[in-house]
Amino acid sequence: MIKKVIIPVAGLGTRFLPATKAQPKEMLPIVDKPIIQYLVEEAVASGITEVIFVTGRGKRAIEDHFDYAYELEQQLASRGKKELMKAIRDISNMASFTYVRQKEQKGDGDALLAAAHLVGDEPCAVLFGDDIVDGKVPCLKQMMSVFERYNDPVVALEEVPQNKVSLYGIVKATKMKNRAYEIKSIIEKPAVKDAPSRLAIVGKYIITPDVFDELRKLNADNGEIRLADALGNLLSRKPVYGYQFQGTHYDCGSKIGFLKAVVEFGLKHKEVKTEFKNYLKEKRFL
Repeated sequence: MIKKVIIPVAGLGTRFLPATKAQPKEMLPIVDKPIIQYLVEEAVASGITEVIFVTGRGKRAIEDHFDYAYELEQQLASRGKKELMKAIRDISNMASFTYVRQKEQKGDGDALLAAAHLVGDEPCAVLFGDDIVDGKVPCLKQMMSVFERYNDPVVALEEVPQNKVSLYGIVKATKMKNRAYEIKSIIEKPAVKDAPSRLAIVGKYIITPDVFDELRKLNADNGEIRLADALGNLLSRKPVYGYQFQGTHYDCGSKIGFLKAVVEFGLKHKEVKTEFKNYLKEKRFL
């Protein structure tokens, strides 16, 4: 069983400036819940009990969000808002939280290496802070079923339009059963004519200790160590699998992806969905 997840959150979030000048991008709210909480909830719903954040300067708000807030809880209790108080406390009790610093921006692989000593000699999950998947079964839990079958690394896959392949890492892969693939190669942001498929890697992974070994062997290329490169090198000696998940993917690292998530989650939010839907209809958006 996989019990640990690494969530790298050290990035600067420059695509959302000036909103991210003084707050982490991962704390931007989708209705009333920050992006990062959706990822932690996905992990916990998949059986994760230990969450490891790889942070950087200016990310203190993430630590505060998952910590106890005694003064706020007492204030809510004094006002009789016990249900809201419980919701606030439950955030802190979802899992065990640990924080490590990535001292320099040297790529997603370097961020993982900063947390390697907390993982030890066991497999773990990796969730990047931009990718939310809304599905009946958590995306990570879907991937775990593949890992339990093969015990080798697993990456999340999504079929993207042909004209979008140059924006993603694209895999060449052999289709297996039950939406699983055996990956043969990974091509980072290929030209449309060079793309071997339309299967793109989404920022959700299950990795094994030998992935950390491959990361340690890499020299920083243009100042970065990349997880995709480590997985590509690992392919020469052991299998890496992909899983085409079921659910709707929102790339919250882009403005349009974030806005789509706000609208879709707003239309399902029990408190505001009716009024929000009526508003969209009134404005002829629906």
